[in-house]
Amino acid sequence: MTPEEVKHHIKTYVLVFIALAFLTVVTVAISYIDLGVKGGIALGLFVASVKASLVACYFMHLLDERATIYWTLIATAISFLILIFLPVGAFLAQARIY
Repeated sequence: MTPEEVKHHIKTYVLVFIALAFLTVVTVAISYIDLGVKGGIALGLFVASVKASLVACYFMHLLDERATIYWTLIATAISFLILIFLPVGAFLAQARIY
């Protein structure tokens, strides 16, 4: 790695750190705003999702693993559908609803 590449990576990590620190302040600020239970939870989960995606993309280097992520997502979706529809099929067979 050249020194320029190292400086670029360090700059990226510092920017992500600043974004995470800012979003942490936003999360704390959300707790003081009266948005109701549903609104506060929804906004807090949204901010937490943004923070989690920053950590996953930059610190776990998942931006470079697009093909692997897509295949894992497809396998997860197929497994989810199988696990959802197997009990439905068994229920329909037991209830004799065809």
